[in-house]
Amino acid sequence: MNRSGTAGAQVQAQSKNSAELTATQAALGAEHAAVYGYGVVGGRIREERRTEARAAYDGHRARRDELARTVRDLGGKPEPAAAAYALPFSVTDSESALRLAAELEDRVAGVYSDLVRATEGERRRAAALALREAAVRAVRWRGESVAFPGLAERSATATASATPSS
Repeated sequence: MNRSGTAGAQVQAQSKNSAELTATQAALGAEHAAVYGYGVVGGRIREERRTEARAAYDGHRARRDELARTVRDLGGKPEPAAAAYALPFSVTDSESALRLAAELEDRVAGVYSDLVRATEGERRRAAALALREAAVRAVRWRGESVAFPGLAERSATATASATPSS
């Protein structure tokens, strides 16, 4: 291979690594927001659903920690969690806590969909598993499914993203 071919391959590899790192950081940010959001959900949800909320909270914490390690493995510095996140609506009772839990899972599924596209091999399998888990939890919280979990086009509510509050 000539020098320009080698240089082109290196640029392509760096670009792929950059896209993977960017998608991984986005997934990490979504997991930070989900951990925060489940703290709110846990405070408002009915007693009979608290075990399920706690399991989701623990699952998101584990994914968050795994993603932080992956960011470091990719040569990046994991973005820290914000002190607080703006919620998409007021959570005042168990019904709104259920809606928030479903919304959190939809948002997480969306970023994992991007991560599936940006990765290969074992990282892609892990991202696909996380996407599936988020979609299943969203169905449990909502009581119904969507055709293509993780795709923003399927829902008007998916257009708003979890953002840190000031």
